[in-house]
Amino acid sequence: MPLRQLALQGCVSRETGSEASASGGRDGDTECSLGAHGRPPTGTSTTFTMGLSRKEQVFLALLGASGVSGLTALILLLVEATSVLLPTDIKFGIVFDAGSSHTSLFLYQWPANKENGTGVVSQALACQVEGPGISSYTSNPAQAGESLQGCLEEALVLIPEAQHRKTPTFLGATAGMRLLSQKNSSQARDIFAAVTQVLGRSPVDFWGAELLAGQDEGAFGWITVNYGLETLVKYSFTGEWIQPPEETLVGALDMGGASTQITFVPGGPILDKSTQADFRLYGSDYSVYTHSYLCFGRDQILSRLLVGLVQSRPAALLRHPCYLSGYQTTLALAPLYESPCVHTTPPLSLSQNLTVEGTGNPGACVSAIRELFNFSSCQGQEDCAFDGVYQPPLRGQFYVEASYPGQDRWLRDYCASGLYILTLLHEGYGFSEETWPSLEFRKQAGGVDIGWTLGYMLNLTGMIPADAPAQWWAVNHGVWVAKVVFMVLALVAVLGAASVQLFWLQD
Repeated sequence: MPLRQLALQGCVSRETGSEASASGGRDGDTECSLGAHGRPPTGTSTTFTMGLSRKEQVFLALLGASGVSGLTALILLLVEATSVLLPTDIKFGIVFDAGSSHTSLFLYQWPANKENGTGVVSQALACQVEGPGISSYTSNPAQAGESLQGCLEEALVLIPEAQHRKTPTFLGATAGMRLLSQKNSSQARDIFAAVTQVLGRSPVDFWGAELLAGQDEGAFGWITVNYGLETLVKYSFTGEWIQPPEETLVGALDMGGASTQITFVPGGPILDKSTQADFRLYGSDYSVYTHSYLCFGRDQILSRLLVGLVQSRPAALLRHPCYLSGYQTTLALAPLYESPCVHTTPPLSLSQNLTVEGTGNPGACVSAIRELFNFSSCQGQEDCAFDGVYQPPLRGQFYVEASYPGQDRWLRDYCASGLYILTLLHEGYGFSEETWPSLEFRKQAGGVDIGWTLGYMLNLTGMIPADAPAQWWAVNHGVWVAKVVFMVLALVAVLGAASVQLFWLQD
């Protein structure tokens, strides 16, 4: 039916009740009139609603959009989440290595969770303390403590301030302080007291300053080497920590200034239990042979060598076979006899100063060095090194640490130092022409400095409680993005609807 006729059906005559004429003419008896195209003329009222206003349409559309977006975001919230473990915090530890000739600080870090009870430690800083070893500060013990401040401050910069008080800090003194304790225990106590005072008032968890036994120094050094070479624990391609076979373990040789240590895993049982060190790392037990020879470090050997030459040929002019030919110097005689490693007194016929002249005689030099070792005490004994000390047969590869920081200027001692190392390794420890290739002279193993400090820190992590990783819930990245997008759309739609209601002027 035409639209015009539909409209006319609603027009009822006021007087007669009949349908209005379709002619569209003016009829005063009708209740409504139509224009030329069947629509109500402009300005006339109707009895029905034509629809919502523009403002209401926009408002309802925005409300609908916000509802749909919010509902979608709610549905996405119900998507199953996966349990994940968040990374643990990083813990820190500081170790001072107070050697005979110098002191070093090492800063280590490891994740708070551990692998089979042992931390996976990495070296964050190595700092050389200015000045000599702390055993040299007998006349001014306070300066021994103050000398540590510079490196300590450098380490604290790398540690978050909130963790300063939780950072274990330890100072271990080795052969230099061992000798001083034998010579003058009161001076040694004063130096330890000064060090303890400085480190005790620092913003760290100070665990103490004490003498490190020679056996511990050797054993911790062995741990350091093998940890750096990943022969104790290794991260596999499958993302798991694995334990390499025992055959990959290497021995460690440390040639310090006042002592030397040898440590390795022998092929059979260790007969002398006083030379055995046992420890547990990464869920495995280890037993190693280790022995420390006090007074057989390079500095003490060189001093004992001079004293031996003086005692054998007391004269105002000493001819030294290990110094280069033509080299001459004047040395004070008294300090040579102050070391506890020297058990004789200076000849009364000599003056306070001694003139030393080099002759450059390697054969005589080796003979003089051999006199410092007691090789005869091991004659007829199969498992013996020198000085009557038990040593099982050598086994495997060895890493040798024989660096002497701050001694580069003493060119006069290079010949004597080299021949001392050769004598110690060949005639002392028993390395032959066949086993010599198994020796590697290194300052680092796997990017970490060789020494006892890292081994000590690894052992220490076993006593520090582990922090369990925090558990959280996570969803797929795409789902998370979609959820955020729909939540933002819902928020924008709500804000838009509110703006329409508040700021859109009425039609």
